[in-house]
Amino acid sequence: MPPPMTDDRPTTGTALEPIHVVLPMRTVSGGKARLGEALDAEEREELVLGLLKHTLQVLGDWPVCRRIHLVSPDPVLGAATRRAGVEVTVHRQQGEGLNEGIGLGVSAAVAEGAASLLVLPGDLPHLSVEALDELLTAADAGVVAAAGGPLVAIVPSDAGGGTNALWLRPPRAIAPAFGPGSFEAHLRAAEAAGAAVQVVGDPVLGFDLDTPDDLERLDPVRLRQLTALGRGAADGVGV
Repeated sequence: MPPPMTDDRPTTGTALEPIHVVLPMRTVSGGKARLGEALDAEEREELVLGLLKHTLQVLGDWPVCRRIHLVSPDPVLGAATRRAGVEVTVHRQQGEGLNEGIGLGVSAAVAEGAASLLVLPGDLPHLSVEALDELLTAADAGVVAAAGGPLVAIVPSDAGGGTNALWLRPPRAIAPAFGPGSFEAHLRAAEAAGAAVQVVGDPVLGFDLDTPDDLERLDPVRLRQLTALGRGAADGVGV
């Protein structure tokens, strides 16, 4: 099991630190409903849990990540995260509003002294430490451009006009507006807030699993790896 995240984690000297990550998740049984044409209910649940476990493992290996705030209305996820071997703070939200849930994570990050935070959806099958480091470098450049003002760094999804990562400094630079058309919504909010904006196009972070077409684009070997991860995460947690 990897060591838990603590305040003793090494820093890189970036003005973005301490960095917290907010990871919003829907219910396991209701997640990825649009993949229902391609996967049955059990396969979808395994995929959701596999994506979550992969995301947590990557974040656990990312040295600058001080805290992970998992926000979900699903009590099952608390038990599933413990199997990832990474320290995670789980926030149980009431209702299933995505942005309301993210708000819980933002509030917790602010209360714990985060200088910046990354909102990262848990459905990025190719997420890697290297991709996160490249995003960190871009966000760092944005801090310089901001000259002391707020920063908003956005990774757009490669289809559908969504947002696949949102970095905010300070954590309440703008209110997250995830959902249809969120990329443009975040750009408008950043402009209204007078924030410096970094748009970071990245084929790794830009690819998410949301529709059957996305699933067709995913290497079948990678799909099997993720569902196998999810199968292990589900053992003993009532999924």
